[in-house]
Amino acid sequence: MKRGFLILFVTVLFASSVLTQTAPEKIDTAVISRIKDEGLNRSQVMEILSFLTDVYGPRLTWSPEYREAAQWASGKLNGWGLQNVHDDRFGPVGKGWTLKRFSANVLSPRAFPVIGYPKAWSPSTKGTVRGPVVHLEAKTEEELAPYRGKLRNAFVLVGDARELGAHFFPQATRLEDSALLNLANAGPSEARAGRLRDSAAANRFVATMQFNARRMEFCMNEGAAALIDAGRGDGGTVFVQQASVPRVPANISEIFTSRFNAYDPDAPKILPQVSLASEHYNRLVRMMKKGQRIQMEMYLEVEWTKPDSGFSVIGEIPGTDLKDEVVMIGAHFDSWQAATGATDNATGSVICMEAVRILRTLGLQPRRTIRIGLWGGEEQGLFGSREYVKKYLGERETDPGQTFLGRGGSGALKPKPQHDRFSVYFNNDNGTGKVRGVYLQGNEKVHPIFREWLAAIGDPTAQTLSLSNTGGTDHLPFDAVGLPGFQFIQDPIEYSTRTHHSNMDYYDRAQEEDLKQASIVMAVFAYQAAMREAKIPRKPAVVPGREESPSGSN
Repeated sequence: MKRGFLILFVTVLFASSVLTQTAPEKIDTAVISRIKDEGLNRSQVMEILSFLTDVYGPRLTWSPEYREAAQWASGKLNGWGLQNVHDDRFGPVGKGWTLKRFSANVLSPRAFPVIGYPKAWSPSTKGTVRGPVVHLEAKTEEELAPYRGKLRNAFVLVGDARELGAHFFPQATRLEDSALLNLANAGPSEARAGRLRDSAAANRFVATMQFNARRMEFCMNEGAAALIDAGRGDGGTVFVQQASVPRVPANISEIFTSRFNAYDPDAPKILPQVSLASEHYNRLVRMMKKGQRIQMEMYLEVEWTKPDSGFSVIGEIPGTDLKDEVVMIGAHFDSWQAATGATDNATGSVICMEAVRILRTLGLQPRRTIRIGLWGGEEQGLFGSREYVKKYLGERETDPGQTFLGRGGSGALKPKPQHDRFSVYFNNDNGTGKVRGVYLQGNEKVHPIFREWLAAIGDPTAQTLSLSNTGGTDHLPFDAVGLPGFQFIQDPIEYSTRTHHSNMDYYDRAQEEDLKQASIVMAVFAYQAAMREAKIPRKPAVVPGREESPSGSN
């Protein structure tokens, strides 16, 4: 589709929304011009990003590096004049983990180093370990038996070789006009991931977990040195997250309710675990299929810190006449360990920090309090934002599967006192790409409001409003308790193809002009929400047996 036609389409939508809206938004164009000037010409986004990544990254939840980064961020918020800057603690308790040294090399029949990364919360090896490489091809418990007595000090390859192909399409992309139009035309969608408990897929998932647990226990009992898999990605990019622990769930609910995670203080003993670059993993598999006996060595040293609760960083710009009402912006602050967590999600944290810096630098006085949340524990299950919502805003009767997915459970809402005074939450967590619009999470009432705000910002490439839902990040707990919570539509750039949870998620992958634009959008949205007469409208919430009449309607 031609861009001119998309702009015409957006213009028609804007005109229509203005005609149907009873009270046009009050927009201070002079303030928006000042926000844009500060955000474009005196931006600090790359300086903030460099500290969070180059100096303090990675920021694994519960790690000393996370704490140091959070202390630095708190210092910046205080220095910009924010008030009530503090740590907001959440459970569960987890062990801190820091990678100190790692190396892996094939010794024979041909010596070469391998590209690999330890999984988070993997234990150390006992010094430098040398041993054979064994490809464990068993798919059932019966097929494990032939490997008995063959895994002592072995580096066990688990999983098949991966098929790799050439990249005929660019890794970095922006949303095309056709994709934006599809989003604009989309209606409310079902939340991702859904319920698994009655499906055949759930049974297969449980069976796979059961076998993987017994395979790991078998390898441990046989005295293996380490478990190795092929990380997703290719060309030297390795996607790697946390070490696995043996789980033998009886059903899907036990997966959601058990505490078996590698970071748990009482987690069972596990083997060192490493993900290799796919090309190197595949080479080892092919060599063994040709009868080659491969010897390998590995050194893995990690440092543990005592178990502690996690925490998020909270700060605020106090409001004036409506100071008891809250507008909140946020992003998750934690990252994985193979790189420095630049696009996941230092960029989102930087955007929020830059937004409040701009507002404070300009000396703006919002009517409502503007609060920033830099969430911890997002990668482990939205811990920071979920616990914040539960403590201060409300919760629902819990369904274990939905809670695990960050949707907050189902059933009757049990609001906390601050629930009625909360206006809106805006989140940024889809990489470095510029903002192209907003996912409305099925909230039709905000469409004309956000349409006017985007029009006032004046970026013709950022005008898409989609009723569709998006999942997997920290706006979900707010939405789950009936509060307006939104994630921005962003250009993907290299997020899924190269940086998300990978060893290449470094400062250099961030796009400066995109971060400036996103920071301006965040600052404008926070300011406009804080200044309008009414709180942001809420969706009508229907729960079993009754309908709720949420406050905050326009």
